[in-house]
Amino acid sequence: MMQSLNPTFQAARTASRKLALRTDEEISRIINAVADEALNNIPAILEANRSDMDRMDPENPKRDRLLLTEERLRDIVADMRAVAALPSPLGITLMSVERPNGLRIDKVTVPFGVIGIVYEARPNVTFDVFSLCMKAGSACILKGGSDAQDTNIVVVAMMRRVLSQNGWDTDCVNLLSGGHEATACLLNAVDFVDLIIPRGSKNLIQYVRNNAKVPVIETGAGVCHTYVHESGNVEMARDIVFNAKTRRVSVCNALDCLVIDRARVLSLPEICAPLADKRVMIFADSAAYKALEGKYPYLYEAEADDFGREWLDYKMSIATVDGLRQAIEFVSNHTSHHSEAIIAEDKAAQDAFLKEIDAACVYVNASTAFTDGGQFGFGAEIGISTQKLHARGPMALPEITTYKYIVRGNGQVR
Repeated sequence: MMQSLNPTFQAARTASRKLALRTDEEISRIINAVADEALNNIPAILEANRSDMDRMDPENPKRDRLLLTEERLRDIVADMRAVAALPSPLGITLMSVERPNGLRIDKVTVPFGVIGIVYEARPNVTFDVFSLCMKAGSACILKGGSDAQDTNIVVVAMMRRVLSQNGWDTDCVNLLSGGHEATACLLNAVDFVDLIIPRGSKNLIQYVRNNAKVPVIETGAGVCHTYVHESGNVEMARDIVFNAKTRRVSVCNALDCLVIDRARVLSLPEICAPLADKRVMIFADSAAYKALEGKYPYLYEAEADDFGREWLDYKMSIATVDGLRQAIEFVSNHTSHHSEAIIAEDKAAQDAFLKEIDAACVYVNASTAFTDGGQFGFGAEIGISTQKLHARGPMALPEITTYKYIVRGNGQVR
């Protein structure tokens, strides 16, 4: 199996070299051409998506991630056009210096080359990755999950058709079939692939990290907390918690655990009331349970493993703490370093939380649902990095480029 995929990997490497010769204007035109074709093929894409949806367990919380609608497809197309309209991230001089010996040294942004993406039941990722990698001058190799295989096959075939019709190398984008063997081949394709980015569950990310020989940028699972400080506005807390938990429960920036000061615990019925409309199941510690008992219909006693858990569902835990110091300690012990928030009017509490919480995105008086490349003004994202090397937070165009040093001389020798 390993040997059989080498021609595919080599084709991507060859395509990446051709892509490097394209102008930004040409790249933007091809992204927009694929966006046009996606609009023309909405019925076919939705039919393939229905086939995938029919295979998925109706109780699986990943269904929302898998689902495409005409509205969602139009939003995806809008995101692609936004990426096409962004300035090129390539050829930017990050540093320029002339040495005493006359050598001129420029540090310039360049493509990675070939980027492999391993992801689960999110066909929107197929569109995002294509547009971002193309704009950043890299070929992409996609290994989507079996849950979305019919959708991905139709979408990537459409992309390759547009590339072919416009005289481009179709191997700018490739979709790998097969299961774990194909994934293992991609993770070990050190002679062909420059970077791997996993997107999905904690188990998927751990598998990629533990088995890849190709360098990995880790997009971590999102265990997101919102802490209501004793100075927090209750009405604001109610609205933020409802939005962060229920806007889309299956995404990585959704709220998983509400942390509340004991001084504010009697406000829990008001804060949690809107969640009942969505039938959110709350797993509360003893103090929170006592405050909500008889006042919230979907209430359960929390167990230890209900904290530090990414629910990806209409479920949420609540932890009660004795003040700011204990809240910071609790969040620090349970965070996945993705997105954390504090609701507080006290400036000192805000500043302490911002300074001490180790996460890619830290919020004051705002929903963690904003952790998103589009919401940050990046056009789109290729993932949310929870690590600290090279990229952190929403990874957009600058984060999927690298750089090289260009040295110009006039006969200098050392």
